[in-house]
Amino acid sequence: MPVKQTSPAADFEVLLITGMSGAGRSHAADCVEDMGWYVVDNLPPRLLIPLVDMMTTSGANGGVHKLAAVIDVRSSYFDDLVAVLSHLDDLGVKTRILFLDASDDVLIKRYESVRRPHPLQHGNRLIDGILEERQLLNNLKERADWVIDTSNLSIHQLSTKLYDAMLGSGPATVSVHIFSFGFKYGMPIDADFVADVRFLPNPFWVPELRELNGLDKPVSDYVLSSKGAVEFLDAYEKAIETALEGYAQEDKHYVTIAIGCTGGQHRSVAMSEELARRLRLHGLNVSVSARELHKRHSL
Repeated sequence: MPVKQTSPAADFEVLLITGMSGAGRSHAADCVEDMGWYVVDNLPPRLLIPLVDMMTTSGANGGVHKLAAVIDVRSSYFDDLVAVLSHLDDLGVKTRILFLDASDDVLIKRYESVRRPHPLQHGNRLIDGILEERQLLNNLKERADWVIDTSNLSIHQLSTKLYDAMLGSGPATVSVHIFSFGFKYGMPIDADFVADVRFLPNPFWVPELRELNGLDKPVSDYVLSSKGAVEFLDAYEKAIETALEGYAQEDKHYVTIAIGCTGGQHRSVAMSEELARRLRLHGLNVSVSARELHKRHSL
């Protein structure tokens, strides 16, 4: 029986970021980009179709499967949006709408603070532009998958709401990178956490392990079976979990952990890999690298 083939468009997602001017569209676009979406700002809706066609062509999108387009009423083609959404539905493209809103008085205060006119003000009162935009966007707001009122939100609270809505809440929204390093080559300056595992026996002094590294099983077994290794990992894993919970609430979604030994070849590499394995068991997105593995083996 022939296997049913799905069209490239069926695996593609489009997110429309729209809403009231001054309600936080730009910050929302930055957050969505951090989540892995390819973001295009102030795109005329009519151009969505050829852009999706180009990005769903085999090999043309470089692995990009999520397109986010910031749409506002300044586009002269805004009236085309309904027809464009219908066409994307016919193509089988999954399309969702994120609508940012805020109360009129908050929007007025925000515009007054930046001393810029509303895009629909046209020389009239600021409130006139806001009311006209609200009327134009009313139908789109009713169709939105997510409506977020930013009237009482800081930019960090808005980020948290976006992550909650699109990815869920808690540590699972935090991406973790762990890298090993050697203290003899300098302390890292870009780490949120730095752990020192030089208290463990050094495989460098074991002749059959010296020319191997922490990615090799004999070295990993030696390091992880050393006195204090498991106890250290148990405590450090728990501490990292607690911190990630707090980071997720405080709108910090990228965390870097550095684990160091003397030369960055054996102990730090093995401990980094094991910590990553443990954190992945909690459903976390964890990547690992080794800063010094390209260097010659030395103490």
